[in-house]
Formats: sequence, C-alpha cells, structure tokens
Amino acid sequence: MQIVKTKTELGRILDGHRKSSETIGFVPTMGALHAGHLSLIAASKKVCSITVCSIFVNPTQFNDKSDLEKYPRMPEKDAEMLEKAGCDILFMPEVSEIYPKTDTRKFDFGYIDTVLEAAVRPGHFNGVAQVVSILFDMVKPDKAFFGQKDYQQVMIIRELIKQLKLKIEIVGCPILRDADGLAMSSRNLRLSKEERTAAALIPKVMLGAMQLKESGRNMGQIYAYVEKKLDPNPIYNLDYFAICEADTLKEVSSFEPGKAYIALIACFVGNIRLIDNLSLNSLS
Repeated sequence: MQIVKTKTELGRILDGHRKSSETIGFVPTMGALHAGHLSLIAASKKVCSITVCSIFVNPTQFNDKSDLEKYPRMPEKDAEMLEKAGCDILFMPEVSEIYPKTDTRKFDFGYIDTVLEAAVRPGHFNGVAQVVSILFDMVKPDKAFFGQKDYQQVMIIRELIKQLKLKIEIVGCPILRDADGLAMSSRNLRLSKEERTAAALIPKVMLGAMQLKESGRNMGQIYAYVEKKLDPNPIYNLDYFAICEADTLKEVSSFEPGKAYIALIACFVGNIRLIDNLSLNSLS
C-alpha cells in the first residue's frame, strides 16, 4: 500500500493507473477505522481496479470545536488495518493541503439541508460538501463508497454530484453492526463501559418501532414507544427521532401503501452523540 501526503503525488500515481484504463474506487474517511470502513474497502475492491482511502479529520464540518479536538485519531493503526484489507493507496493530507486558503463556498441542497442533522448541526453538511468536493477533485474516482449509517449525508453527496455535474457513481453500502446491534462508529470508542452497554438499546428501539409499524400501529404510538424506552434513563438524551419518506426525508404523519420509509435517530449516550437509521419497509 502506498501512503501519499500531497495532491501532486496522488495525481501522478493515479494518472498512471488511468492511462492503463484502470477504474478507481474511493473511500473517504476521518480515520479511527473499524470493520464498517473496511467493508467499504472490500466493496470498492470487488468492482474497481484501484482502491484509494483518505484519512482526513475535516475541521469545516464540526460546529463544536471540542468535538473536533476529541475526535479519535490513530493513524498508525488505521494504516495497518487498511494494508491488511488490501487498500492500494492511503491519502493522508494535512489541513494546509486540503485548504491552502479558507473555503468560503456555500452550497444549497434545499430541504434535505434543513432537517434532522442539518437542523441540529448548522453548517455541518456545507463543511462535508466542501471537503468531499475537494477530495473528489484530487482523486477523480469512478466510484465513491459511503456507509448508509450517515443516510442524510449520502443524500447530500448525491445532490452534490448533480450540482457539480461530476461523473462519479456514489455507492451506498449497508450499515455494519456489532453483535448487540449497535451501528459501528468511530464515536463508539469514546463510550465508557456503562455507556457502551446502554448504547445497545438504540438499535433495539429502532427495531421495536419497525415491529409496531408492521403490526399496524399509528405514528403517535410509535413515537410514544421510542420516547418511553429512552426517557426514563438519564444516560440517554434523545436529540431527535423521525419517520420520513426515504427519498425526500420529509417527516410523515401516516403510512401510505407503496411508499418507502426510514426511521432516523440521534441520541446522546452520556456525552457521546450517536446516530442510526432503519428502513421501515418490511421485516423480511
């Protein structure tokens, strides 16, 4: 595996692969890698000749400076994991390489940039769009792979591709979960033992909501169930729970036959904020 620090070196290496008509797959990450990230590497390797992974903790997508400072960083371990996973190129740029000058671009993603994560983390997706567009310009991949845990982010990136008229296929990959159902996340590393045990309730609540939908319960009953499960224990602080149309993220008050729905949640466990989502289409 080649480890690259600069745009110039990365471009030189990838231009050589393009001249050989090799397809380039790209997995952008912020490091602190886990099996979920490695599943994206595996997905890329299945369909692309060359797989590039970037590790860059992007400052412009953090609206809480302390959250940026506390974000776990373990570059040596990450590099070892990627090499074992068969990644071809690891791109680890410095902030000055990505942002040689302040990025003042403002993106307009419409409704999907006003709700859920966007509502509680103002400016977050603009920062995501800034760094992803820069990385796309540096890597120029044929396909880019993202985990569906960040469901809203994947929608934002698909819209970014449309707006910038980029010929990149965005591949959304399934959520990977630990044995107790908790969605894998770099933030899980910051949970205490007690918090990690408590966090396992989040996917169980999501599954319970899905079961209620399947049994014909109405929206009010589903929301009440989620609040009842999480509210009594002070270790939880529910940021939001919403059931939305899967293709628009518009929150709904009832279910209609033939439509796809998704439940999305953000919940603090102690001081660590976790997100998850689950399709409500069918238990099968």
